[in-house]
Amino acid sequence: MLPVMECARRLGVARGTVSSRLTRLHEAGVIRGIIPRIEPAGFGYSLVAFCQVEIIQRYGHGPVASALEETIPEIIDMYTVTGNSDLQLRVVAQTAEDLQDIFDRINRVSGVARTSSSFALHEHFQGRTLPLVAACAKTEPEQEKTMQIDQ
Repeated sequence: MLPVMECARRLGVARGTVSSRLTRLHEAGVIRGIIPRIEPAGFGYSLVAFCQVEIIQRYGHGPVASALEETIPEIIDMYTVTGNSDLQLRVVAQTAEDLQDIFDRINRVSGVARTSSSFALHEHFQGRTLPLVAACAKTEPEQEKTMQIDQ
């Protein structure tokens, strides 16, 4: 992350301009927070797997998701999804044996009916948002024109 002063220098605008734009982006929900990106592989969690979870429907998604979140720290992403499963998890582990233990713990959570999994062999990218931001920036003037015409 660049400091505000460096952003202002690179953009050729005043520091206050950068600060006010950042404030607007935070208020609009475009930026949720500025936090360090922690790499699990940096502390030995180099195996990545995806786990599809089917739940027992009478439990509901919320309670099962909460139980998984509270009991299994190796789950780093979780989504409710459509399709053959109910939840999609991204899980990290140090060894194949650890990964088996994690899957066993997932299967013991109340409300989990069954799981299936796949391993990530290579990460091409993660958290890719800059191309989307650039595409939105290109269409923003067109959207503003449309909004003005509609009003």
